[in-house]
Amino acid sequence: MGLVSDYMCDRTTGTRHAIVIDPADQTPEIAANRALAAAHAGSRMILVGGSTDTDMENVHATVVAIKEALELVTWAVSQESGTDDDSGQIPVVLFPQGAAALSPAADGITFMVLMNSMDQRFLMGEQVKGAPFVKKAGIEPVPMGYLICEPGGKAGEVGKADLIGPQQTERVENYAMAAQFLGFRLFYLEAGSGAEYPVNPDLVKIARESCDLPIIVGGGIRDSQAARAASEAGADWIITGNITEEYDDVSELQAILTDLITGISS
Repeated sequence: MGLVSDYMCDRTTGTRHAIVIDPADQTPEIAANRALAAAHAGSRMILVGGSTDTDMENVHATVVAIKEALELVTWAVSQESGTDDDSGQIPVVLFPQGAAALSPAADGITFMVLMNSMDQRFLMGEQVKGAPFVKKAGIEPVPMGYLICEPGGKAGEVGKADLIGPQQTERVENYAMAAQFLGFRLFYLEAGSGAEYPVNPDLVKIARESCDLPIIVGGGIRDSQAARAASEAGADWIITGNITEEYDDVSELQAILTDLITGISS
């Protein structure tokens, strides 16, 4: 595949953390500062996207601001070490609501299918619309099966998802197998942005047992206990979003994220 895909799909490094930055909820400058705080706390990827109110303009401005901030830090580190090694660079990856919210500056894109959507747009509509842009821009696509679980939040509402209940392990098992057989590189279990509770660890566990794909878990993870539960159940990536927007003080945000990330494997 490519560098971003190989990085995201590497299962030899233990559970890693990433944040989602929603361009509709913050200025590019604030987004860049929050991304830096997350990087210093130990986050290993920045996802940019949202369920509503994102467009080409705010997504692109946010991606550019974040990449410039992260590249400046990488450059500073390389100067201090006296090397040109960029192995510590954190990828900025699109996590789009659709084909009208993309940026050519991103390192990659989660080229996803919302597998339990009841709307053709999210099964094979937005993907067809966005493919020419992705190819022309040279953005690396990472094929991903995306499954929305209860409570679902805005993502479930916008995506018209037939939500997976907390005890519906057989449904997740079947979707996980199908995701692998369809050739996806990633399998994402989503509880929804700002969810009252995270994906049931039992669903994460059955997904882990049913396929060889890296498992991403997001939504409703607000503390180290929830993050550790997902990790122990088999998650390769833990994603947090709304918690990032709750702190205007980036030092406080960095401390909160450090505690959460440290707790994943403690």
